[in-house]
Amino acid sequence: MYKRKYDLLASKFNEFFLPTLMTSMAGNICLFIDSIIVSFLIGAINLSAIQVASPLITFINLIYWMVGLGGSVLCSIAKSEFDEEKSNSLFSVSIMSLIVLGILVLILGLLTKGTLIPMLTTSKEIIPLVDEFFTVLLFGMPFLCYLMSLSYFVRADGLPNLAFRSILISNIVNIIMDFVYIKVFGFGIGGAALATATGYAVGSIYVSTYFFKSERTLKFYSLSKIKLRNALNYFKEIATSGFSSASTQLFFTVQLLIYNAVIGVVLGQYGLTAYSVCRGCSYIIYMFLIGTSQTMSPIVSVYYQEEDYSGVDYVVKRALKIALVSSIALVLIFTLVPQTALTLYSVHGQATPTVVNALRIFMISFVGVAVTFLFTFYTQAIKRNKLSLSTSIIEGFIAPVGLLFILTPIMGGNGIWLSFVGAEVVTIIYIFIATKYISKKTNGEYGGFFINKKMPTSEVLDLTVGGTLKETVDVARHIENYIKDLGIDDNKSMIVSLSVEEILVNIININENLDSIDVLVKIQEEHILVGIKDQGIEFNPVIENDELKFDNISVLNKIADKIDYSRVLGLNSTVITIKI
Repeated sequence: MYKRKYDLLASKFNEFFLPTLMTSMAGNICLFIDSIIVSFLIGAINLSAIQVASPLITFINLIYWMVGLGGSVLCSIAKSEFDEEKSNSLFSVSIMSLIVLGILVLILGLLTKGTLIPMLTTSKEIIPLVDEFFTVLLFGMPFLCYLMSLSYFVRADGLPNLAFRSILISNIVNIIMDFVYIKVFGFGIGGAALATATGYAVGSIYVSTYFFKSERTLKFYSLSKIKLRNALNYFKEIATSGFSSASTQLFFTVQLLIYNAVIGVVLGQYGLTAYSVCRGCSYIIYMFLIGTSQTMSPIVSVYYQEEDYSGVDYVVKRALKIALVSSIALVLIFTLVPQTALTLYSVHGQATPTVVNALRIFMISFVGVAVTFLFTFYTQAIKRNKLSLSTSIIEGFIAPVGLLFILTPIMGGNGIWLSFVGAEVVTIIYIFIATKYISKKTNGEYGGFFINKKMPTSEVLDLTVGGTLKETVDVARHIENYIKDLGIDDNKSMIVSLSVEEILVNIININENLDSIDVLVKIQEEHILVGIKDQGIEFNPVIENDELKFDNISVLNKIADKIDYSRVLGLNSTVITIKI
């Protein structure tokens, strides 16, 4: 009679998706606009200089992706396990380590740039531009690492709008200061880098207001409280978790180095300009892919940890649909109307045929990227780090670089652009084979392209309750009859029913307007677990609260063997355990 409606999960996905998408848009659109401004104000040759420096920048992205994203996912999992101490420790270690790593990047970058930059290009006219751009940008790296890593935690703590506003402010400042530094002060390409660094600094100040928010649930611990040995162990766990998805940036860094060299030899300056335009246009597609993947990741990690596999399926299907539709739409725009990109980047003259040809081939690859990118984040969220990492290695390095050296001697410039398309095909085939192997190895316990666990319907009752007391009573009776039908003792079925009724009545009474409460009943060998989620007022049912008094808390504590509570993803998550 009662079924799960996924209204609560849909609401939570939308709550996270829009600010996360806006955050990704703020970053990628501003990078897109920033590259247009640079091209317009100081000439297209500067785009080539930025393209040559991009491997160093993507390597820095690897650091904050690895620690920030990895730490926030583990933090959410710890919360779903009701381990507040570990959750706060992971948060604290992540923030401290990113500050230290950001400063190290600055120092090492300044010390080694004289050796690194000549390795990136043989063009003597570009080297001074790359040096000027990269040197100034280095001073913004500590702010970038701090801003992005804290944003991941802020979003996972149920404050996605704060993360969005921080990134938006950072990039608005960047665009404004581009004109100030370049047009007013005449700083050239160094002005573009300085504008970016200024934006990161302002965004870092704004996101730090999180520490003054009364609604935040994460606490910052000092290193003395965590202890150095524990902090090192936490950092290892964070890095291991985050590296699989962050490794896309590492392989992208190596890939850029190789492609820049090959394109420079085969197609020359026009080829590098075409590659820069293709990468610039890809920012728009990536804003949807990053927004979707980073929305999905913390939700999947929590629901998978709680063994709510139908919820995981719902989130993944929703994310995949968004990623595919947005990618296909944008690919069609750039391949059918390449003049759009030419106008934006002020491309004309002899470079035009090379750029148009590159766009029409290169952009097709993003239909496949939508799938492989999402899969990498998903497998990281469910802690299948080896599969996530192997997918990243194949998609980011082995397949594209291998095809580059196979196709370029045969097809010339077209082979370069086709290698990107072929890489996605190869990676999807690999994922299909790998997931089939896992399904066979687990005797079908895990299945499908996204290898989600399949739970027997006889062991799980998954339903949604509306916000009325009458429906609460009806659902409690429905659960009681369901447990009786499984042959479990009548007394136990009554206890479970009474537990559900007591807590649902309390949730409805303390919230003025609550339309959807999810209830998940799982029958295990020795226990019956009842998981209840709502997005109402934060309230722990096992702790006395003078303002939000739960009249029947004593009844619930007597009949339940164990009650766990956590506030995770902005949801109240309560798990009641009753022994069979």
